Amino acid sequence: MPTTLPSELVYVLLIFALFVVPRFLQRFRLPAAVTSFGLGAAAGMGFGAFRDDPTIQILSTFGIVSLFLFAGLEVDLGELRKESPVLIQHLIIRALLLAGATWAAQQALGLEVRPAALLALALFTPSTGFILDSLAALDLTDRERFWIKSKAIATELVALGVLFVTLQSVSAARFAISTLVLAALVLVLPLVFRTFARVVVPHAPKSEFAFLLMTAVLAAFATRKLGVYYLVGAFVVGLTAQRFREELPAMASERMLHAVEVFASFFVPFYFFNSGLHLRSEDVSAGALLLGLAFLVAVVPLQLLIVASHRWLMLREPFSRGIRIGASMAPTLVFTLVIAEILRDEFQISPTIFGALIVYTLGDTLIPGFALKLPPPEFEAPHATELELGPAGKSERAGPADKETAQDGFGDILNTK
Repeated sequence: MPTTLPSELVYVLLIFALFVVPRFLQRFRLPAAVTSFGLGAAAGMGFGAFRDDPTIQILSTFGIVSLFLFAGLEVDLGELRKESPVLIQHLIIRALLLAGATWAAQQALGLEVRPAALLALALFTPSTGFILDSLAALDLTDRERFWIKSKAIATELVALGVLFVTLQSVSAARFAISTLVLAALVLVLPLVFRTFARVVVPHAPKSEFAFLLMTAVLAAFATRKLGVYYLVGAFVVGLTAQRFREELPAMASERMLHAVEVFASFFVPFYFFNSGLHLRSEDVSAGALLLGLAFLVAVVPLQLLIVASHRWLMLREPFSRGIRIGASMAPTLVFTLVIAEILRDEFQISPTIFGALIVYTLGDTLIPGFALKLPPPEFEAPHATELELGPAGKSERAGPADKETAQDGFGDILNTK
């Protein structure tokens, strides 16, 4: 890193910039994630700073792992099964969209089927964390919030599956081996959790948070070695933890959710900053800007129309409300950034297409703030303490005392008291 300042001071200044500058600019409805990405782009392209910095890399990894660990913890398969008819319809629509977008990318951009499928995922996979974070700002009923949450999570599950199949379908042998390894991971994780609950917890109380986080990191690195990025392993660990609510209640408790949320809120900015560092001068061109704007004009209105039409047909909801809900589900930031990097590293897509994806995802991330005048989401996983859906789909908002208890729980889990 070309600087005469002590490295410790440089990192302190970076932390200050990532946590003060984005929050200052939020008053202008600029999402903190976009600001941090811009800071990374300025540092990398403007000063050549922090590129290939191992400290930034590990902090970024913690960010993406904790974000998808939280997403896995939020999944309630029982609730998804109860509402499966409408969710299946939603997923069928999404599958058709992906198929159509894959074909269009092949025809218009001359891509092969695998990179074209990944491009379709980048364009149509919503960023679940951003969606759930904006729910409190929308004038919605509890049932509508439940539907948005369910659709976002269901879409994410399918997207992860498509991502895995697409990346591992180079050959039948590779796909078979990768599937066996992933299946082994899914089968081994419950045994690891059960052993931890019976052997370790009785002698090491309040160690659940450290165990959950480190398990997610190890699983994430395992799936990264498979070539399907960190997020799959972290998500699978979150899903596994959900299965142990009864046997190990602390593993998926409200306090654990809040602890992971706070952990993610610190490290996620480094993920967006690191993504900005990967932007190169050749990615910023007139062609990339025009193609990115074309993606926005073609994809965003189509998604709004589909969401609003589906809700009107199935729920007889006013079209205007469906448009608002569709706009709140527009941001694709995390998935688009992840897939854009995969496309460049694994498939050597042109800088124009890479830059266009960046323009597209930054643009659709601004939609809730500017089009709906919603407060931009924080660097946080969804606020589980503010919206908790019970068996009947009712929401319970946490009061100040509850939030204080959750914060105290974070201290307990980390053993810092």
